[in-house]
Amino acid sequence: MIPKDANRRRIYLMRHGSVTYFDSEGRPLRPDTVPLNALGREQAQAAGRQFAAAGMRFDRVITSGLERTVQTAAGVLEQMQQLVEIEAIPALREIEGGKLADIPDDELRDAFLGALDGRGGSLEEKRFLGGESIGQLLDRVLPQIDKLRADADWDTVLLVLHGAVNRALLSYFLTGERQFFGRFAQSAGCINAVDVGEAKHDVTLRMVNQSPLDSLQTATRMTTMEALYQQYVKFREKFGNQ
Repeated sequence: MIPKDANRRRIYLMRHGSVTYFDSEGRPLRPDTVPLNALGREQAQAAGRQFAAAGMRFDRVITSGLERTVQTAAGVLEQMQQLVEIEAIPALREIEGGKLADIPDDELRDAFLGALDGRGGSLEEKRFLGGESIGQLLDRVLPQIDKLRADADWDTVLLVLHGAVNRALLSYFLTGERQFFGRFAQSAGCINAVDVGEAKHDVTLRMVNQSPLDSLQTATRMTTMEALYQQYVKFREKFGNQ
């Protein structure tokens, strides 16, 4: 269990497990509807076993409400044999892209990679896949973490969220300011650990992108968006701009 040796609380921040964003022909699926795939379910269970081995218990479990986050949280809790409400906060959903077919070929790479390719400031207006901007993401996500920290009725919380959302939160924890560091890797099913005190600046980042099934990060050197970009380019070459 977490030692009570400081006046700080613990936030475990996970990214949902692996999902399949393209069908068997390479056609993109609606990202707000995709469930975990077999690997994603295995990742959630592995995280749950790790928490169980440490004797962890969560006071609150919070997701974005999207199926992949709820399924991940459920897989974790099943392995822990803990019954606790899985809450949903829709404002913590993933950054929303636009319609891929509307993106010209010469803007496609930047649309996939540009928004998560650097850090705050000029990125505020950068749009993800022609949709939501980094600034809009921060507008809806950061107030939620302030609200969570203002709630004194928990000691240990599990947040199961998304790649870009996690980057926004980790950047905020690290700086205490409205920043976005896109270079934080967030592997599917990963765990981050953050200790927070009463003061806004009293934050200790304990662990980032710990992957229960890939502790040494040997599976890939690509980012998630680089892999998705390669998949979509192949689809567009085959079927055109649909």
